[in-house]
Parts: sequence; C-alpha cells; structure tokens
Amino acid sequence: MEEWKEIEAHWVEGRVFEGFNSENGEVLMGKLDGNAGLSPMELLLAGLAGCTGVDVVIILGKKRQLPEDFKVKVRAKRADAHPKVYTEIEIEYLFWGDNLTEKAIRQAIDLSEDKYCSVSAMLSKTAKISSSYQIIPITKEKK
Repeated sequence: MEEWKEIEAHWVEGRVFEGFNSENGEVLMGKLDGNAGLSPMELLLAGLAGCTGVDVVIILGKKRQLPEDFKVKVRAKRADAHPKVYTEIEIEYLFWGDNLTEKAIRQAIDLSEDKYCSVSAMLSKTAKISSSYQIIPITKEKK
C-alpha cells in the first residue's frame, strides 16, 4: 500500500489559503492582493484535467502518437444544496497534430477515463462525467 500523502493549508487572511506539499509545491486558494488563485473546488477540476492529461500523453507516447500540442478543458455544474458537490462534468480534449489517428486518441482517452485516472474514478461517484475531443491540424491557431 502507498504511503500517506500530506498537504498543509496555511490561512493567509479572509478566505485565502496557501496549500503546500512535502516537496514545497504550492498553490494559492482564493484571491490575494489582486492575484487570483483557484478555489478548492476548482482545484478538483484542475486535478482531473492534469490526471487524465498525463495518462493520455503517456498512452499516446507508447503508441508513437504524441501531439504537437495538447490541452484539456474541464467544466462542471454543482448541486444547489450543500455540500454542493459536482453533479455534471464535461472534459474536452484538444489535440494539435497532423499525424494523429482517431483510434489512438479514443483509446488513450478511454483507458484514462475507465482505468487509470484516480481523480476521475473518485469524482464519478457523485458526478456524471462526459468527454469529447478534437484533432486540430497544427496549421490552425490554438483556441
């Protein structure tokens, strides 16, 4: 079994916290001196985007199908009543490249969403998660 992961959240002021991991990684939660951080609920969505994104890149690399560029967009709806969990999540995968195959992209996404991404597995307990993807020729400008 894996060892415990530890995070600390230090209160800065008002509704602002800074989160730290054991390797000195940090994230601002809230808005401080005009600098906007992510809310705790937004961090969950960022975690989902990063988790599935890493899986997809690793799987595509093994298939020799790495894109020139790649972006994961996540949006979600929350319940009206407390604790206001996410009830619906949409993931959009954007791939830039000229030699990417639909089959490799779909397989990578499916493996991440159905097998490897632990964030997706946890969030799917309360939210309906759906996804879509686009393959964009590198000659087109990024959105």
